Amino acid sequence: MDFKDEIKQLSEKIEKLKGNISTEEATKNAFIMPFLQALGYDIFNPTEVVPEFTCDIGTKKGEKIDYAIMKDGNPIILIECKHWEQELNLHDNQLLRYFNVSAAKFGILTNGIQYRFYTDLEAPNKMDEKPFLQISMNDLKENNIDEIKKFHKSYFDIDNILSSASELKYTRELKNIIGEEFNNPSPEFVKLFSKRAYDGQFTAKILELFTALFKKSINSYINDIITDRLKTALASGEAKEEPAKIETQSEESTDEIVTTVEEMEGYLIVKTILRQKIDYHRIMYKDTRSYFAIMVDNMKKTVCRLYLNREQKYMTIPDESKKDVRFDIEIIDEIFDHSEDILKSLDRVLHINT
Repeated sequence: MDFKDEIKQLSEKIEKLKGNISTEEATKNAFIMPFLQALGYDIFNPTEVVPEFTCDIGTKKGEKIDYAIMKDGNPIILIECKHWEQELNLHDNQLLRYFNVSAAKFGILTNGIQYRFYTDLEAPNKMDEKPFLQISMNDLKENNIDEIKKFHKSYFDIDNILSSASELKYTRELKNIIGEEFNNPSPEFVKLFSKRAYDGQFTAKILELFTALFKKSINSYINDIITDRLKTALASGEAKEEPAKIETQSEESTDEIVTTVEEMEGYLIVKTILRQKIDYHRIMYKDTRSYFAIMVDNMKKTVCRLYLNREQKYMTIPDESKKDVRFDIEIIDEIFDHSEDILKSLDRVLHINT
């Protein structure tokens, strides 16, 4: 089994077992140690993996970190572990203290599901406040697996990792800044673009107007790009292959059900929206004679239902009390207008706090 298959298999195992993991020690045994094994390290060999590694911090002697990956007798990676339900933001300072007194070049903070990879890009021998790489075992992406693989025992090369760490760190920071500006544009950002379209003086009232127009224009532009890609996929036949890749069930005889092009286009739009938060493998649908449902993980977690084979098209989204709320739509693209409601529905079915 190659590395990619091992990591994906572990990801599936975590999703199935996490409800039975009640302690930090159990998290280590069930999730984190198999992760280290997948990276090619012998967890039972103390020359490779040292549990409870001692890191003396100033006058504090005998301070322990959960694991240290060793090479030639020296630590190269420090790993601080928490229970899978713990929020990692509460514990990054602990790893920072250990890192700063160690010869290790990399630090990992993890709860077995979320992994944060740190190094010292900003100041030598001082761990950066922000990780250069973050992954979720519940939402593994292909590029994440490629980056994790660089930490595999067979491929581990400090210079190679550091060369990509800087790009990863600042690319992620720029994406966050762009996302923030798109959602809550700053006055400077609005003026930068709006001055190309408006020659008048920017008063407070004009700035307020263009801020609203900017947000609307950004959403419209992104929606146009996505819609064009979906239509291209449908025209080229890529969408016809989609049903074979996902789980499809029906309450009625499949002989009486025809999945229309509009339903498939609606599915792809919702799927595009959901992929902002989860991996596409977790998204599936159920086509019936009366509606087209889109779900995640299993057939009981419905995010929304599409009612498209009728004169008045509409979509329903279950609210907090699981009561369906109706949203009328004239054209399929209007599903994008309800992206926020769809993502909130996803959070509810996955029991994510919003």
